[in-house]
Order: sequence, then C-alpha cells, then structure tokens
Amino acid sequence: MTAPTVRWTYAFIDRPLGHLDPARDFWTAVTDTRLSELRGDNGEFVTLLSNGADACVKVQGVEAGPGGAHLDFSVEDVPAFVESALQLGAETVAEHDGWAVLRSPAGQLFCAVPWHGESVRPPVVAGTRLDQVSLDIAPGSYDAELAFWSALLPDWASLSGALPEFHVLKPPPGQPIRILLQRLGEDRPATAHLDLACADIDEAVVLHEHLGATVIAHGKHWTVMRDPAGGTYCLTGRDPETGGLPNRA
Repeated sequence: MTAPTVRWTYAFIDRPLGHLDPARDFWTAVTDTRLSELRGDNGEFVTLLSNGADACVKVQGVEAGPGGAHLDFSVEDVPAFVESALQLGAETVAEHDGWAVLRSPAGQLFCAVPWHGESVRPPVVAGTRLDQVSLDIAPGSYDAELAFWSALLPDWASLSGALPEFHVLKPPPGQPIRILLQRLGEDRPATAHLDLACADIDEAVVLHEHLGATVIAHGKHWTVMRDPAGGTYCLTGRDPETGGLPNRA
C-alpha cells in the first residue's frame, strides 16, 4: 500500500509548558511571524502566521521532558496515510477527531493531519529560513528508520548528506520542510531538532544571540544553538532558497 501524497508539512517546536512565552517570542522574531489564537486546554498549541504565505511552523507545550521537534504531515486522506505508516512499522500513540499521533520504528513522534489547501511557502527572513527537521537516530536503529521514512514518503527525493552519517529526504518543489536523518555515535532514544538554512551563519549567530539564544557548539557546516526556552536547534550553512549546501541540491 502506497502512502497518500503529503501535500504540506509543519515543523513543530516542542517546548515545556512553563517555557512557552520565551519560545513563542523568540521564534516569531526569528521567522518574522505573528501568533495565532492559542488552542488546547492549556493554550499549548499556537501557529506562527506569515503575511502573504501559508504557515509551516507551530509551537506546542509539552508536559514532560525538555521537548524538541516533530513533524505534522498534511494529507487528503488521513486514515489511509495512518494505515500506510502502520504497515511500514509505525504505531499509533493517540487517535483524535480527524487526526492521529504516531510513533516511528525508532520512537520519533509525528502526526497525520488533514490538508487545508496550504501551498504558499513562507519567504526567507534576514537571510535564513526554518526549513528542516533533523531526526537524531541511534546507530542500531538508523537503517530501519531511513527505510521507514523513505517508504512513507516515496515522492520525496532521497539524497546522501554532506557526511556519511547524514541522509536528506527532500520534498517536492514548493513544500516547506525537509527531513535530515542523522546517525548518532551513541545508543539513546530518538530525538529531533530544527535546522535553519543560513546564507551567512556568522550573521545569523549574531542576530540569534541578540534575540536571546546562546551558542553551544560549532560543526563543519553548522552552529548548535540553544533558544531562550532551552531548546536546541542548528544554524546551517545551506542555501535558504534551495535548502542545499553550496553547489548541492
């Protein structure tokens, strides 16, 4: 059974309920967006709205743990997408009215939600674009996890990354969020974080520090940051328009 086509993808910024205000303030500033009305019993859900474009980023408060990130896949047939995911090795975490929470074979949460006609990608902001969710996978689970996501998203391009431990799943043109699978060097539960493509990492670091973030570490093509809510994310040296490294797709 082939999974229904994903028509749009949301990157969720998951942060502890007690740290939602700094998370919302920081990420609206970074993405040049404004907040929707709060949703949920505790006001734990909010969408970052972009003028003249469709939203592709949301913030969620979590009751336990430090948070991280997850993906919401917007499809025309949610039950069929869920069934495909289950056949490929996912499991259902929760079923709601019209949408569902799932867990990948390695333990990464994601959601299947209805598509509401989203099609216009938000623009580049100050030389950066939040365009990627990185799934950080233990070495023993990596191959099976890559096979799962590749089969679930058959019309996404499958690209080897800049380093052997990276693999990219690139959506069809016009869709806003890529997936990077990163093979870790240690066995631990799967996690996820956000990546921003930056025309100039150094300039982006200065801006993000001004907005309250701090630098954690520097890598080959990226800088690891911590936002004011305590969440980890990366500024990466990729083209904000294409999402690829210079001279790469």
